[in-house]
Amino acid sequence: MPGIAARTREITGIAPDRIPYDDLMTEQSPVILKGVARDWPLVRAGLASAQSAMDYLKGFYQGRPVTLFVGKPGQGGRFFYNDDVTGFNYEAGRIDLGAALDQIRDYLDDPNPPAFYIGSTDLDLFLPGLRAHDELQLNHPMFAANPPLASIWLGNRTIATAHYDMSHNLAVCVAGRRRFTLFPPDQVHNLYPGPLEPTPGGQVISMVDFNHPDFERYPRFHEAIAAGQVAELEPGDVLFYPALWWHHVEALAPFNILVNYWWNTSPAYMDTPQNTLLHALLSLRDRPQAEKAAWRELFDYYVFGPAETAGAHLPEHARGPLGPMDEMKARRLRALLLNKLNR
Repeated sequence: MPGIAARTREITGIAPDRIPYDDLMTEQSPVILKGVARDWPLVRAGLASAQSAMDYLKGFYQGRPVTLFVGKPGQGGRFFYNDDVTGFNYEAGRIDLGAALDQIRDYLDDPNPPAFYIGSTDLDLFLPGLRAHDELQLNHPMFAANPPLASIWLGNRTIATAHYDMSHNLAVCVAGRRRFTLFPPDQVHNLYPGPLEPTPGGQVISMVDFNHPDFERYPRFHEAIAAGQVAELEPGDVLFYPALWWHHVEALAPFNILVNYWWNTSPAYMDTPQNTLLHALLSLRDRPQAEKAAWRELFDYYVFGPAETAGAHLPEHARGPLGPMDEMKARRLRALLLNKLNR
């Protein structure tokens, strides 16, 4: 791993029902909340042994198959593309959770095991009842309006290559240890993103091998290193990081569990900006540079500047989508856009 000196800020002594959500959302910077989840029964089970944690999970499992990703020994647990970027370096299949856990158990003492990874598995759907015992205190009004998606991630020593998500994240290290290497959104230029599709987990990933970076091929990665920070998590620690921060995630123990909560604070009727990005590739990227510069000014005026600017000089009844957006306006705008796209 390259020498990233900066360490993510830690806060100690926070009671589980006193998580400073207002501060987290105001500061919009990663922070570790030390030990906030240390009293979870699943955390205690994991501290006892990997088998105790596995048995605890099996007690909530109802039989719905999960997706297990398996990488070959010798890949260092890195889930990535194959050599010519035509596919991936792992296999995926549906399997009973108990059987998947048993496979991981069988390799706990193997120094060079296959990589086993179960990612982003909905807690309420696959392990109903677990959240009644193992749950963060989501006691803030923003969660009433924007209920988080709670997921569980399981596996042995694996690496989720640096990527970004479009939601805010609370990541709870439940069993084993996790290392997050984090980069602010402006480091996209220095992280060398891969193809828009296919992607290993639905999100664009960095093409840089963090453990063996090729600085001749990816020279700007030096700048990413200078801007990055590292968060080391022990069982019971909670990491907050904002939407669109890049994160490279290493599971460091023979058996690891992470639970995370994703949420947005934007209204549900808003479209995802990822769709806007795709359409911009179609409609803007290959135009002459002078035209792109002019369109940048238009986007700054209509989109990236203060929301009220573009319609402020118009009568309220004439502002249409230039006025405050609501569900009805969003429907009309979406219908207008679909009509134009379908011509």
